[in-house]
Parts: sequence; C-alpha cells; structure tokens
Amino acid sequence: MPFAVGGNARIRTNTPAENAYNALETSNKDISLRQLRLSTGKRINNAGDDVAGYITSRSLQARNGALKSALFTVGDAQNVCNIIMDSLDNLNELMQKIKDATAQAASGALGTDEKVALAKAAFRLTQQVQTVVDSSVFAGAQLLDGNFTANFIIGYNAANSLLTLTIDMKTNNADFNVESNNFNVNSLNTNYFGGVTNLDLSTLDDVTATNLGIFSTDRIGTTLTSLATAINNANKVASYLGGISNRLSSQEELIKSQIVNYNAAISRLEDADVAKEQLGLIKSQFLQQASLASLTQSNQNPSAFLRLIQG
Repeated sequence: MPFAVGGNARIRTNTPAENAYNALETSNKDISLRQLRLSTGKRINNAGDDVAGYITSRSLQARNGALKSALFTVGDAQNVCNIIMDSLDNLNELMQKIKDATAQAASGALGTDEKVALAKAAFRLTQQVQTVVDSSVFAGAQLLDGNFTANFIIGYNAANSLLTLTIDMKTNNADFNVESNNFNVNSLNTNYFGGVTNLDLSTLDDVTATNLGIFSTDRIGTTLTSLATAINNANKVASYLGGISNRLSSQEELIKSQIVNYNAAISRLEDADVAKEQLGLIKSQFLQQASLASLTQSNQNPSAFLRLIQG
C-alpha cells in the first residue's frame, strides 16, 4: 500500500519517484494479465489465477472427458442392439416363410412330390437363417451364436465407479422369457431352434418321398405349432433388445445434456468476460500513462533542490 510522504526536499532518496515506479509496475502487470486473458479467452490460465476455481474446473473437465467416452460406448451398444434387432426381423420373415411352406404342405390336396419340394424349399430358407446368424457380427464378435454377452460403460457415479449395461444374448438368458430357457437360432446344428424343444430344421433336408419326416401327416401339426412358438420366442428376444435400446437412447440424451451443462459450468469458471477485461485494460493503460507522467515529474524534483547548493 503506497503512502504520500511529505518533506520531499531531498536528493538522496526520491520517495515519490519510487511510489510512482511501483504504481507503474502494478499497472504494467495488470495490463499483461488483461491482455493474456483477452488473447486466450480464459480467466484462469494457471493455478495462481484462482486456486479454488482451477481445482473445480479441472475436476469438471475430467468428469466431462469421462462422459464423452461413455457417450461413444453408448453408441457402440446401440449399434449392437440395432444389428441384432435387424437380424431378428430378418429371421422372423424367414421363419414365417418356413411356417407358410409347412402350412401349405399340410393341405391334403398336395401329393408327396409337392410336399418334398416344399420341404426342400423350406430347407433353403433354413440355410439362409444360418447365414443371417453367421453374418451378424460386431467388432469381430458373433452376436447370435448363443454365446455373446458384453458389458458397456454408460456412465460414472460420484465415486467414479462404473455404471454398466449388459447385452446378454446367451441361450439361457432368463430375460428372454422363453419357456425352454434355451433360445437358439443356429438352424443347422440344434434341437432347440427358436427355444423350442426338439425342433430341428436341418431335418427338412431329410424329407423324401418315402419318409416325409416332420412333414408327415402325424408330425406336421406339431411342426406348425413349434414354428409358431419359435417365431413368438424370437419376438420376445426382440422385445428384450427393444427395452435395452430404449434405455440406451435415454442415456444418450442424458449424457449429451450433462456434457453441455458441464461445458457451461467450466465456461463460467474459466472463460474471460471480454467486456469486463477490456474495461480493466483501459483503466490500467490510463493508470500506466499517469504513473509515467508522475514518475517523470518526481525525477525532476531533486534537480530543482540542487540549485540551492550551487555556487
């Protein structure tokens, strides 16, 4: 804190000049600070600018970075859901066509050759079912082979513990609500196709004129019922994924909103108020000019007193 000191008829110590110099230094520092804030757009450029604000803003930035990572993960999970649901829709259409062929074969008006032809056509659709299963892949993982399960990080709590969402496509997932608790769509190597016990669609290729197999009169009714159940089970699995997809959509919107809110909080702490800084800069520049003028005048005072001792 500067003080105005009287009795300045001295030439050894020039207190007014020192005060003016200190004021000039203060103005110069404030000008440098204002110019830094205006050039960077930030009020806090280092921890010394605002200790508490620096800590808070860095904490918010770390949280925001984690949320951005979680947003990408939510997107990956949504992609997995979409791929599986699209595949299940495709499978539903194929199974419906197989069921239609079976219903047609149940007609008493058809001969053996027609039934065999329908069975072979249905088997080609069964092969396509397997192709859909085999081609449903994400990041190198098979999604519909009955073994896929993955945990996706969708957020963090206050203690930075992970919040996860699981997509479980294993055959024994109880959330599928399939009676046999063994949902499988590998059509060429299972007796539990679509979660139906003893439904093996690969046997369609074994239908012949001498052995109609699952197209025989005494078995075709069971085949139709089993196919209807398999279609219903596939729809249940699609519903399970639909619920997960709805959660992911909600979480995605939440994270986006939180990122915006954290950015706003960081801005309030860190960003410079341009109008306020410009006003402060003008004030400091004025004080700088006044200090320079005062310093110049103070340095002239000793020379005036030297005249008293000049002979």
